[in-house]
Amino acid sequence: MQTTTMPTDRGTLETEASVSAVSWAAIIGGAFVIAAVTMLLLALGSGLSLSSVSPWPGSGVSATSFTVITAIWLIVVQWLSAGLGGYVTGRLRTHWAGVHAHEVFFRDTAHGLLAWAVASVIGFGLLASAASAVVGGGAKAAGNLASSAASGAAQSAGSSGGVDDYFVDQLFRSGSNGSGNAQSGQDPRAEATRILAMGIQNGSVSDGDKTYLAQLVAARTGISQDDASKRVDALIAQEQAAQQKAKAAADQARKAAASLSFYTFFSMLIGAFIASAAGALGGRSRDMY
Repeated sequence: MQTTTMPTDRGTLETEASVSAVSWAAIIGGAFVIAAVTMLLLALGSGLSLSSVSPWPGSGVSATSFTVITAIWLIVVQWLSAGLGGYVTGRLRTHWAGVHAHEVFFRDTAHGLLAWAVASVIGFGLLASAASAVVGGGAKAAGNLASSAASGAAQSAGSSGGVDDYFVDQLFRSGSNGSGNAQSGQDPRAEATRILAMGIQNGSVSDGDKTYLAQLVAARTGISQDDASKRVDALIAQEQAAQQKAKAAADQARKAAASLSFYTFFSMLIGAFIASAAGALGGRSRDMY
């Protein structure tokens, strides 16, 4: 190794290596170990999580337990992968001759931290690429769905237009006496569907639309105006309940995403510390043998 002699403030001479103290070969090797072990443990955790979750009511772990298990597993993944990768980094670096023990300790710690950082950047790059593909596919699917819904509203009277056919059909069930079976003229289902779809889009159905729907139902089924109004109100209540469930599910997903981000931050912070400590341990073992 070539060295250069540099003057110091005290007038003495100090020898400085011309080569950087960073051993990138050891760092990259340790980073690949961290990334590989992380993928292995995440695959194992995914299998264990899927086996513990059941679609049947009362079976499998609860949502709270699943969140806690996920947080613990993220910490375990960072602990094991960062520890192994950091130790490998410390053991693979070259021997630093003539360097003070405190400086050796710092360099080994920095090597473990750099290996963890490189592995994290690689991992986030892969995740960002996968997320971009998922978001792009979702946007394309949403665009196709929107155009299909727009064209479906203008099609036959049987098209749902955003409201399930089952709920619409409830509006036109004949009365018990069967007097509503005598049908004439255009089927009002298509118009009623469009009215309900507009109400869902606006957040509520206007009183005028409710009255008009009740008139359509009464004329179609032969029931009284009051009974027709009750059917309309019941259907609108069902649609509003479905909207509330969708909003609750979206809010729950938002909270789960926020919790996952916090757990990821905390586990990665632990991983950085473990990789640094393991790098120092690996370097010490390297110098002892």
